[in-house]
Amino acid sequence: MKYYSLNHNAPSVSFEEAVVKGLAPDRGLYFPETITPLPSSFFQNIENLTNEEIAFEAIKQFVGNDIPEKNLKEIIKETLCFDFPTVKVEENTYSLELYHGPTMAFKDVGARFMSRCLAYFNRNNTDQKNTVLVATSGDTGGAVASGFLGVDGVDVVILYPSGKVSDIQERQLTTLGQNIKAVEVDGVFDDCQDMVKKAFLDETLAYKNLTSANSINIARWLPQMFYFFFAYKQSKSLGKQMVFSCPSGNFGNICAGIMAKRLGLPIEHFVAATNVNDTVPQFLETGKYNPKPSKATISNAMDVGNPSNFIRIQELYNNDLTAFKKDFSSYSYTDEITSATLLEIYNNSGYIAEPHGVVGYLGLKKEMTRFPNAIGIFLETAHPIKFLDTVEPILKITLPIPSQIESVLNKEKVRVKIKTYEELKAFLNS
Repeated sequence: MKYYSLNHNAPSVSFEEAVVKGLAPDRGLYFPETITPLPSSFFQNIENLTNEEIAFEAIKQFVGNDIPEKNLKEIIKETLCFDFPTVKVEENTYSLELYHGPTMAFKDVGARFMSRCLAYFNRNNTDQKNTVLVATSGDTGGAVASGFLGVDGVDVVILYPSGKVSDIQERQLTTLGQNIKAVEVDGVFDDCQDMVKKAFLDETLAYKNLTSANSINIARWLPQMFYFFFAYKQSKSLGKQMVFSCPSGNFGNICAGIMAKRLGLPIEHFVAATNVNDTVPQFLETGKYNPKPSKATISNAMDVGNPSNFIRIQELYNNDLTAFKKDFSSYSYTDEITSATLLEIYNNSGYIAEPHGVVGYLGLKKEMTRFPNAIGIFLETAHPIKFLDTVEPILKITLPIPSQIESVLNKEKVRVKIKTYEELKAFLNS
């Protein structure tokens, strides 16, 4: 399998090169040259397969010969060591809970998969280190920190916007130590992301062997396909069309879902539900893509004004807006509507959601009016405990503290504070 840059001004590379480089030299995102649908027999028999078997079949073509099958299966086994349940919330409405991993966020899968791929690629380079540089608007940082903790030959530097992640999210990325370093940026997520991209193009940092663990990296992005296959496996017996609603910030999750559909997964429609950072909903209305500065919300992991992965989605549809709209809708919601709906879900069903999942629920309910005979699945991307300062006052309850979270609550936060790229560069050079 070869990968090309979506800026079309760089040579094609192998899976290993794309993972290690993260971003192409022309600043483009890597994209697979071919996507071969899985055989119909795979879907006919999917309920009899384990999650590990499903994941292997879904991703093996994208890894190619760069990781032997035996090693790839071991990587998948270590990645998928927790559950991905669908939970009925209302009639024909289900939550796909993606937060049962070590940091209680959906990004655990991509972070664990990528860290183990990178460890495999470094197996014979004991004297060479890679520096994983990542920007986070919330959960990416903690998942990457956990996934790469103690991995030989890898240093991790995580940039996060000051005051714009929850206390628990901040603790998950600032308290681990070892090979994990946290950098608090005086700005918004887009500033963090811009610094990461600038560092990749800085030739004076080339010796650092920089790579990214954001969803711009194919090894972080592609494993997110697994969720959609797992949900289909659990829901197939219902015999209905499926509509998925993804709370969307950088659009990696929903882009992976579209990839799953390209592999043959029978998904009827996708909804990208956003908060007031509505660049994509506006694009669908006007046909013009106008990135803008991000705004802070209670669903902070989606506070992205220029979603990196949207260019991959456009590539999947050959930039054909008409074809795109047949498969895809996008709606945005305010904090006020999100808060009110969080309480409404709890009062009606007893289900405890969190702000990101609620935004996904809102988008799903709007779209389901067009698909009355389908089942709808919204993605719950993080455990409510990670947003207890929002969830508890609204629902007037006290959430129990899971063991994954309790382990970081009393640890000291350690981070470096910066304002500019030059400060980041100085930190990396130190």
